[in-house]
Amino acid sequence: MAPERRNMQRITALLPMKGHSERVPNKNIRDFAGMPLLFHVLDSLVACSMIETVLVNTDSAKISQFAQSRAKVRVIERPAELCGGDVPMNDIIAHDLQFVSTEHVLQTHSTNPLLTLKSMEKGILTYFNSLSRHDSLFSVTKLQARFYWPNGLPVNHNPLELLRTQDLHPLFEENSCMYVFSHESFRKAGNRRIGLKPLMYPLNVLEAIDIDEEEDFIQAEILALKRKEERA
Repeated sequence: MAPERRNMQRITALLPMKGHSERVPNKNIRDFAGMPLLFHVLDSLVACSMIETVLVNTDSAKISQFAQSRAKVRVIERPAELCGGDVPMNDIIAHDLQFVSTEHVLQTHSTNPLLTLKSMEKGILTYFNSLSRHDSLFSVTKLQARFYWPNGLPVNHNPLELLRTQDLHPLFEENSCMYVFSHESFRKAGNRRIGLKPLMYPLNVLEAIDIDEEEDFIQAEILALKRKEERA
């Protein structure tokens, strides 16, 4: 039986992390701007006063050891049937929700190390303030460029009318940095973190960098080190 719901304005964070990564080996525990990558997002989640607990779902003993060194963290051992790179994230979330005692949930990834505490807090507040109109929130990156379908047809512009890029209709990319939802919206959407009436939450393109490839790791670390220097 799921735990009793409480603290409707408090939230639980889900931070799933697997040990194996094909494109960037051991990326979650690899040194990134002075400490293992996973701590950059984990420490922001722990520092967020609106977050009651951080649940780390992992199949890695090393990640588990690192994560448990922080307050507010509870580690969930990933079951064998949910291991592997082809397992949908919504399936992992569905499993983890049985351990969540708040109605509302934030899910993010350790591979978004430039996501700031300020953006997390603003996103959570935006979610709660919009619940009369929306059932969930997900972060996006606004893109204003000339896009084409694979067959060469334009997506968001007329090639015969060469508008400035800032005057084009924007497209919005789901950047996987932040999802905020409730048990109810997840269930009603068919066990999906993006609900039936979602709100898009724009993030700065640099803050939204996601580490999938080695080039992403290098670029994100350069920006993180620059940010660190500016704070010094």
